[in-house]
Amino acid sequence: MIKDYNGVIVCASKYFSCDEIRTIYQKGYHDFGENRVQLMVEKMEQLKDLDINWHFIGHLQSNKVSLIINEIDYLHTLDRLSVAKAIQKHAKHKIKCFIQMNLTEEVQKSGVYVDKLPQFLLEIKKYDKIELVGLMTIGMDEDMIKTEEVFKQLYDLSKEYHLPLLSMGMTHDYELAIKHHATHVRIGRKFYELLN
Repeated sequence: MIKDYNGVIVCASKYFSCDEIRTIYQKGYHDFGENRVQLMVEKMEQLKDLDINWHFIGHLQSNKVSLIINEIDYLHTLDRLSVAKAIQKHAKHKIKCFIQMNLTEEVQKSGVYVDKLPQFLLEIKKYDKIELVGLMTIGMDEDMIKTEEVFKQLYDLSKEYHLPLLSMGMTHDYELAIKHHATHVRIGRKFYELLN
């Protein structure tokens, strides 16, 4: 589906039924990302016979952390200390987390601003249930030039702060993300190619 890419393709499966997820799984894709807690809980229950790597890729509210935190393999959207505190309280083991960065500085998007990252990293060190593995960002809709800028910026930040994994790129901009060393791309609509 994506040729010559050695990273992790996360199927953003919010629009796919459990039967469709099973079909995608059988075609060799075992990483699935959901962005709504309740839907994720339901799908996990129905698909528990499959060896799926579950990624939470949506905005996570602190009061919902306990519902999924011990069931997921990766959290891509750690962006607030309130969520970190909830993870610390409810996690039974270390949770692999990406820090979500708001590099486009759009107020409607979640994420840590660049100037706040050093302090955020200092605060996160207090929580031993959090294992920081990398950084995540979302490009700017309808602006591929800005999107490429933020993907390059995320890569530079990953080097500066020694956070090697990069979660960036979706169906419309994953090629730019791969160009700038994405280790995880979150692909949704493109998976319909496998189902048709």
